[in-house]
Amino acid sequence: MPTLSPRPAHASQRGPLATPAEVADYLGVPVKTLYQWKYRGIGPNVHKVGRHLRYRWSEVDAWLNAQATYDLAV
Repeated sequence: MPTLSPRPAHASQRGPLATPAEVADYLGVPVKTLYQWKYRGIGPNVHKVGRHLRYRWSEVDAWLNAQATYDLAV
């Protein structure tokens, strides 16, 4: 029986919804960080599908782009 591996996070190969593990891998952060961001309301928008959390890749990318505008020169 073949082992299941996570889908790549490349835009051309990913579906419209992602698991927390896929988003964490894409962003290079632990899954626990995503849960903390959700609790604080500061991370990418997350949706409940039944009892599961799912992210829309378009919203993850939009959130990531918004983070790039953070000004470090204060």
